[in-house]
Amino acid sequence: MAATSEAIHQMLCSAGRSTSHMDLYPKKSNFLVWPNHGLGYRSKSSRHKSSNTISAFHCGPNFNIRFRSLRCKCSQVESVTDAISEKKDPLKGELFANGNGTFSSILQIGSISSLEDEAWELLRASMVYYCGHPVGTIAANDPSDSSILNYDQVFIRDFIPSGIAFLLKGEYDIVRNFILHTLQLQSWEKTMDCHSPGQGLMPASFKVRTVPLDGDDSATEDILDPDFGEAAIGRVAPVDSGLWWIILLRAYGKCTGDLSVQERVDVQTGIKMILKLCLADGFDMFPTLLVTDGSCMIDRRMGIHGHPLEIQALFYSALLSAKEMLTREDASADLITALNNRLVALSFHVREYYWIDMRKLNEIYRYKTEEYSFDAVNKFNIYPDQIPPWLVEWMPNKGGYMIGNLQPAHMDFRFFSLGNLWSIVSSLATNDQSHAILDLCEAKWADLVGDMPLKICYPALDGQEWRIITGSDPKNTPWSYHNGGSWPTLLWQLTVASIKMNRPEIARNAVKVAESRISRDKWPEYYDTKRGRFIGKQSRLFQTWSIAGYVVAKQLLDNPDAAKILVNVEDTELVNAFSCMISANPRRKRPRKGTNQSFII
Repeated sequence: MAATSEAIHQMLCSAGRSTSHMDLYPKKSNFLVWPNHGLGYRSKSSRHKSSNTISAFHCGPNFNIRFRSLRCKCSQVESVTDAISEKKDPLKGELFANGNGTFSSILQIGSISSLEDEAWELLRASMVYYCGHPVGTIAANDPSDSSILNYDQVFIRDFIPSGIAFLLKGEYDIVRNFILHTLQLQSWEKTMDCHSPGQGLMPASFKVRTVPLDGDDSATEDILDPDFGEAAIGRVAPVDSGLWWIILLRAYGKCTGDLSVQERVDVQTGIKMILKLCLADGFDMFPTLLVTDGSCMIDRRMGIHGHPLEIQALFYSALLSAKEMLTREDASADLITALNNRLVALSFHVREYYWIDMRKLNEIYRYKTEEYSFDAVNKFNIYPDQIPPWLVEWMPNKGGYMIGNLQPAHMDFRFFSLGNLWSIVSSLATNDQSHAILDLCEAKWADLVGDMPLKICYPALDGQEWRIITGSDPKNTPWSYHNGGSWPTLLWQLTVASIKMNRPEIARNAVKVAESRISRDKWPEYYDTKRGRFIGKQSRLFQTWSIAGYVVAKQLLDNPDAAKILVNVEDTELVNAFSCMISANPRRKRPRKGTNQSFII
């Protein structure tokens, strides 16, 4: 090329054109050039220009992707602070910069008339701005806490309830910006570097940094700095980020009616990259997604490595959502076929082998072991002695749930709230199973809700089991944090599941429990003790997803029809395929050579 990408960038800037990096390529092209690594986005301030120009250029194949960032170079007002001040709502109080690319508001406490108003005030105070536009919410915004750690970053999983809250409020821009900017941070290069993110991986979080512009002391630039797990405790890549991103993208389209975002070439390619990463062939023989410990909401060692239920429920939901959004073209045909095959196999596997109630528990109690044939009943060689004593007493006569994990010779019988609730929302659980999960929640209300909803898992690991499985984790002590702690953010998932099954009174009762103290306790991240009576030992206050979880729960209870933007209704074709598999003998023998076998169970 005669002109470099930087020259193109300068031409666009001088023309004052507002564009995106994808405008540099034909929108209907089947070939996508995506120069992700080394994207240079800068925000250069000037009082004389008001365009917002973005360009992209490639820094070469040797660019180290672990140190890449996005920079916005666009003409703005004198500073980002000025841009925000011009947009501020006088009813929302003053805004001040906290030095990390985010802006917090000084709350006008006297003007807050209700708990919902307070929650909205706090939610807006946590908003992060990039180039003068909102792109997310920070994890926590406690002005009295000097130890920020990484709570000043925008986490993809943490932003989901915030994004849903803004969608239901009719404030769409922040969600659209979040979707597109996180897409630009997605890992797109195949590398042989074991310390680099895999192709298609979404970051766990990103941070907006506002720094002086080189060579111009009077201007600043905004930089998006992603974290793919390199800086996280345990250095674990986030498997759930891409799945949540797809779910939010679908919710945006359903809520706004604007399908232009999901139809963009870059967005379509981003969806396909996530799917290819998740559907890649490997050594695993199961249709469930194999992941490491700490790769989801429970991001510390808790013995959930392998095939945790939470990831399977999100995986199933993301597959259904992607199937709905993918444009029908020749290039997508093979991917959609693989997607359909995986959906059927995954639903059968989880419904058949993860489900437990009194009948199933008694069946496991009488299992025979060391069965080698293809007709084996005990396919995973589960030993009856694995049934823990607590479960024998805890399992109600009416109700059941999906176990936390399933691996050869091992069943994790713990109840994990997010996995079970999202199994309902995504239709991974059958209609009867979904009602049974809610029946169990009602029957074990004191254990799962207690004085603050909702237990992240039940029961807690303790004693020698805690020392071995968690590595004596001082934060995951029994009935604290991920180890049986109570997380208010789970209110919104409980609400969606309850509304889907036409049992909103369950969520309404849980919200009342939370309202009795969550504001007085300053919106903590989590609660400790068996009934959730104490604020967590290391719990952050003014935790954004605790605030957003409450807001979404209230919005959905006021307008139950809005839950449809999150609910997955099972495809008729999948129902028919699943019915055929159930009607046939699930313990079928090995097929003869030449027989097509579409579904791996």
